[in-house]
Amino acid sequence: MPDEPRWLTDDERDAWIALAKLVFNLPGMLDAQLLRDSKLTLFDYFVLSGLSMAPDRTLRLSDLAGNIGSSLSRLSNVVKRLEQRDLLRREPDPDSPRYTRAVLTDAGWDVVVAAAPGHVAAVRRFVIDGLTEQQVDVLREIACHVTRQLGKATEEGVRRC
Repeated sequence: MPDEPRWLTDDERDAWIALAKLVFNLPGMLDAQLLRDSKLTLFDYFVLSGLSMAPDRTLRLSDLAGNIGSSLSRLSNVVKRLEQRDLLRREPDPDSPRYTRAVLTDAGWDVVVAAAPGHVAAVRRFVIDGLTEQQVDVLREIACHVTRQLGKATEEGVRRC
């Protein structure tokens, strides 16, 4: 007979439901703000922002995917769309031609710089404002813990993208 499930306590269930609501609702709110103000999705913004903070505004696609928590196939589709808009370009990595790099164009820089203030204001409004410094630290710790757990599950073959 299988082991009895470890059912959630009332407090654990309440925490899980609160997290699920956050996971379901926050991305849509941030997407809506960015689409309305900058014609970017949240994922687009993360790609452009990640490149804007990289040395020479350039990253290998595999590194960019890892930095933003994406599969390489999902990132490739978005990069293709952003490249068509002249916001970035792809090129072979001169250090290892089997890799492809994404390079933020000047137009991409202008778009992400223009989008950043509105995005940061939305993040402050929906997430940061009203939290104490200690709560921000706890939020980061919890998010990092859950992200590590997801990474372990991916490595174990439990979750497939």
